Amino acid sequence: MSRTAISAPAARPVQKPVSVSGSELTSDHARIRRRAIVSCAVGNFVELFDFLIFGLFAAQIGANFFPAGDPVVSLLSTFATYGVGFVMRPVGAIVIGAYGDQRGRKAALILTVGLMATATALTGLIPSYATIGIAAPLLLVACRLVQGFSTGGEWGGAAAFLVEYAPPGRRGLIGSMQQFSVGLALIAGTLMAAILNSTLDPAAMTSWGWRIPFICGFVLAPIGLYLRSKVSETPAFDRAVAQDAVASHPVRDALTVYRRPVLAAFGLSIVGTVGNYTFNIFMPSFASGQLGIAPGTAYTSSAVAAVVLTLFTPVMGHLSDRIGRKAVLLISALGYVVLGYPLFSLVVSHPTGLGLVLTQSIAAFLLAMYAGPLCAVLAELFPTRVRFTALSIGYSLAVTIFGGFAPFIATFLIRETGSPLSPALFVVASALISAVTLLLIKDPTNAPLD
Repeated sequence: MSRTAISAPAARPVQKPVSVSGSELTSDHARIRRRAIVSCAVGNFVELFDFLIFGLFAAQIGANFFPAGDPVVSLLSTFATYGVGFVMRPVGAIVIGAYGDQRGRKAALILTVGLMATATALTGLIPSYATIGIAAPLLLVACRLVQGFSTGGEWGGAAAFLVEYAPPGRRGLIGSMQQFSVGLALIAGTLMAAILNSTLDPAAMTSWGWRIPFICGFVLAPIGLYLRSKVSETPAFDRAVAQDAVASHPVRDALTVYRRPVLAAFGLSIVGTVGNYTFNIFMPSFASGQLGIAPGTAYTSSAVAAVVLTLFTPVMGHLSDRIGRKAVLLISALGYVVLGYPLFSLVVSHPTGLGLVLTQSIAAFLLAMYAGPLCAVLAELFPTRVRFTALSIGYSLAVTIFGGFAPFIATFLIRETGSPLSPALFVVASALISAVTLLLIKDPTNAPLD
């Protein structure tokens, strides 16, 4: 079947894991695989922790860098800066993706952690607007752009790395370790936000407390760098090098020869992106700022939801190995269509800690159904020679358009319509796009990687 089609080959029966030589998987191969999975997951945890904490501390960042008489205007400015980081994700996907397809996944993933660590540390050290004036928000935006550039290459690289190390029949489970580490990063970020907001008074949080997680993110970076420097390149990329099959122009090939699978990757990625950034990143600020729920309670609820997401993500990845990626993803998309509005209605009509926990936990379960199979399904759409680039471009465009500005869009919709339920319409519309995409493609479960 031509790779120019939007779909990948139909699902194949589950195969027994094999080593790169085709013989029985040896203990050495198993050890190498475990080390690769752990190194990739830890590095991805560091990367995404650094990226996510910006949104979790949006209110304090806004007060420091975008002072305004109207707190909603300040929050809008902060979420706009948060979204600017996502504008750079497609650029990072193109540049770092091409580097990873030509020079190797390992080198690219070491680069992304280094860039993210530098930008995160600087963010936590920038003086406020009151101290250096307009230079403060300009420096903040610059750091956010570097973070976005780094993450644009990280997500697709980690997904490709894990799936290329996994044998057929286990790609969903092993690929889900990427999203599992994202869940751990979300737990760490929300727990830190909950602890800081519960132990520090609002003045201290605004003055200096918000800087603590950014410094912690920088301190964690050397761990990710060390682990990634010690692993071997993926077997799939090594085969491509040995066969002289490395793409000379991966970006051009991705946007021409494989443009339809790239569009499929874009459509598939929308539903979970919006669900994540609406319910996990926007919701705590919305709950504390407009529903009157205490900040510590709001972030504790987010931490509970993050635990639900993290626990069920590998389960859903494993389930996709058994029944197919498409079935699990479609249930998630339709779940958002049906429950998007009721979930917002629940927390608005019951603005309590319990109402918020129920809303975010149900949304987290739907997100786990999306996150579990996602890395595998996107990787299986492309051959090794362009996988890093093509996967990164499709996913990063969806995150930029539908995810990065989700908190801004949600805040804007509430401000313009006067209805706190209006963000639900954005969630439902996004889920419909992904559902239609899923109906148009064939299930690529266990399709050959080359």
